[in-house]
Amino acid sequence: MASVTLKKNYRSVQSLQQFYSGGPYAVSSDGSFLACACDDTIKIVDSSNASIKSTIQGDSEPVTALALSPNDKFLFSSSHSRQIRVWDLSTLKCLRSWKGHEGPVMAMACDASGGLLATAGADRKVLVWDVDGGFCTHYFKGHKGVVTCIMFHPDMNKLLLFTGSDDASVRVWDLTSKKCNATLEKHLSTVTSISVSDDGWTLLTAGRDKIVYFWNLHDYGFKSSIPIYEAVEAVCVISPTSPFTSCLASCIKQCGKKKSDSPVIYFVTVGERGVVRIWDSNSSMCLFEQKSSDVTVGSDGEDLKRGFTSAVMLPSDQGLLCVTADQQFLFYSLTEYPEGSLELILSKRLVGYNEEIVDMKFLGEEEQFLAVATSVEQVRVYDLASLSCSYVLAGHTDIILCLDTCVSTSGRTLIVTGSKDNSVRLWDSDSQRCIGVGIGHMGAVGAVAFSKRGQNFFVSGSSDRTLKVWSVDGLSDDVGEASSLKAKAVVAAHDKDINSLAVAPNDRLVCSGSQDRTASVWRLPDLVSVIVLKGHKRGIWSVEFSPVDQCVITASGDKTIKIWAISDGSCLKTFEGHTSSVFRASFLTRGTQFISCGADGLVKLWTVNTNECIATFDQHEDKVWALAVGKKTEMLATGGSDAVINLWHDSTAAEKEEAFRKEEEGVLKGQELENAISDAEYSKAIQIAFELRRPHKLFELFAQLCRKRDAEYQVEKALRALGNEEFRQLLEYVREWNTKPKLCHVAHFVLFRIFSILPPTDIVEIRGIGEVLEGLIPYSQRHFSRIDRLERSTFLLDYTLTGMSVIDPQDNYSAEDAKQLKEQLPETAAKDHQEQEIEDPKENVKSSKKRKPHKSKDVPHKKKVKGAVAYVNASAISSQA
Repeated sequence: MASVTLKKNYRSVQSLQQFYSGGPYAVSSDGSFLACACDDTIKIVDSSNASIKSTIQGDSEPVTALALSPNDKFLFSSSHSRQIRVWDLSTLKCLRSWKGHEGPVMAMACDASGGLLATAGADRKVLVWDVDGGFCTHYFKGHKGVVTCIMFHPDMNKLLLFTGSDDASVRVWDLTSKKCNATLEKHLSTVTSISVSDDGWTLLTAGRDKIVYFWNLHDYGFKSSIPIYEAVEAVCVISPTSPFTSCLASCIKQCGKKKSDSPVIYFVTVGERGVVRIWDSNSSMCLFEQKSSDVTVGSDGEDLKRGFTSAVMLPSDQGLLCVTADQQFLFYSLTEYPEGSLELILSKRLVGYNEEIVDMKFLGEEEQFLAVATSVEQVRVYDLASLSCSYVLAGHTDIILCLDTCVSTSGRTLIVTGSKDNSVRLWDSDSQRCIGVGIGHMGAVGAVAFSKRGQNFFVSGSSDRTLKVWSVDGLSDDVGEASSLKAKAVVAAHDKDINSLAVAPNDRLVCSGSQDRTASVWRLPDLVSVIVLKGHKRGIWSVEFSPVDQCVITASGDKTIKIWAISDGSCLKTFEGHTSSVFRASFLTRGTQFISCGADGLVKLWTVNTNECIATFDQHEDKVWALAVGKKTEMLATGGSDAVINLWHDSTAAEKEEAFRKEEEGVLKGQELENAISDAEYSKAIQIAFELRRPHKLFELFAQLCRKRDAEYQVEKALRALGNEEFRQLLEYVREWNTKPKLCHVAHFVLFRIFSILPPTDIVEIRGIGEVLEGLIPYSQRHFSRIDRLERSTFLLDYTLTGMSVIDPQDNYSAEDAKQLKEQLPETAAKDHQEQEIEDPKENVKSSKKRKPHKSKDVPHKKKVKGAVAYVNASAISSQA
């Protein structure tokens, strides 16, 4: 067998985070990004792959309204704090903010020029603001209810503003005269959406009274109405240049319908039913209606119904964007078939909020998809390349708690799910429909597991404490309705809820983990008990068979992970390291390692032989419930209560290669450094020493430069080649050198040259300069004090030798200077003697006690002369300098 290379590290390469919690959003003019309200923050999201480009922190209040400027440079927002803010999207800074409404701002719109911002409030007022100045230009009052929608006329020459309210009226405001031109009253319920025709002379209004009204903007008279038969949340006029229009015109022509002489308006409506419909204004007919909804609609009452909450036509040929009540963005494009039929294709689905992720598994032969079970009734299948939701499997009537996947011998990719509705369902991912339903459990199904070898059965465990084996043989994909699955075997397995199941690689055994703190191994297919594994102090959350050994790994709420022998049920190893309950543990690297996750939000990588945790990853902010391991690539996926999905790739080989490359580069750079030193290219040598982070070699280079005649020129030349970050690093090195007396002279030589080259304004801008100077000043003061003492001592030697006539006095000292020096000696010597007594009083007391009777008068005079001569000469030299 080939040797197994242990994994040492994983790297999070992709992350799917929540970016929309419902409510306001804004689409860029080119459709490339979305600005979405996520609780009290604003997320800027790439519309191609749902990646979060940036996050704008709000004021801790939920965001109530958003709008983008026409050039996409500025974002306008408002929250429950009633503060209106203008954000610069390039810097993510708030340019200005103000308050104007007495209640929350419910909607806002920016005009085509980008200079005016209109806001509609819950205080029944409509205000228009100058964006640059932040002052109010128009104050409109007249609505009797909350203003729900607002829109500028798309033609800049027509200074009109339209508002709709929950008082069932629409008002047209003239910005020039600052008056209300008309009040349009036909609706019987809240007005939810407003749109203007492409020619600019027809106004469309829609509401929850299930009717779309048309108004003539020449005289503000009523033109016509079309019953929609559902509460309409959004109406969108289709532009004549849109691909939708060309498809519709071709379809009408093939169908042989007569073309009207009056200009036709095609528009889209979406609402509570969750279907997209396209209408013709002239014939008042529905030209197209979706056959089935892409939105989950509950069947047990009005409260569970979920439909569309908003829609917008995207620019150019990008199609239609619809937003659902469960925080999903659906991108549609219209396609025409040769026979003349139309079909609305869902090109992309972005899920803004996943709620709590409870289970996930990789899907397909190549593991390109990820099936995710969240706290909803459907399974969401994500494409790992784009991180967009490819499709949704809906059928359960309650929350899905668990799932498992497999590829059958016939090549079909199957998914099995267990739900709180007490049933299990079998899905075919290729046809994206349910092919089998298993009913029989009396409690929520909390665990399911496919067979590993034959893929002809799966096992389910429930809160009713029973295990069931279900057969999947004989199921046909051609059947229109889902088949009824049959249970091959049933057993009462535990005393409490069953949390986890695992089937052995040879399909002969199944292991179940329960909240009763035990794990049981059963023989398949008749579910005969083999062994009971006892030892955990809390409930068991996860079980899994080793791929190579006769053992089982269990993860428990007692913060431990255990490996058990199947033969006798003994505990072989116990792993401790998590600070809270461990929810998942899965084998890696042919059973030599495993990965675990838990309630502490940590993911840990362990080695079985050494009982060692070799890596810990902290990418989640809450409990990590779900862990999926790819069978081929051993790629990891984790998800939990923070609604975040992280994808992990093995980075061991890449990091090893990177370390080898850096080591190789270090060797080459080291040789280059030695060559530069031998060639006396000190500037180049210093630069290389910085790149290699070798402070000792850097000190040696500066020390060599200090001993040269042209030291100042060489050092200045080397320092001028450094950048701000390198200067910061050099100052940190100088701070370290300055702490040692043997190295301080070089440190101050370099420091002097740095301060000579850099002006004070540049020095102040260096990051962390304050901390560096605080470390330099105390040691520098100590070094200068020591040098001062040494200098004083040298003058004592000169004075002594001059007094002994061993050397002649210096020529620059005259006789008068010598006389003046002798007169100052007694006074200065006395001061110095006092300083010495203060510095070491104990020593002076001892010496005076020992030598007092025999003390000579000349001895203290000599001691005074030492201090006096040193002090006078030092001060004289400093004054001359």
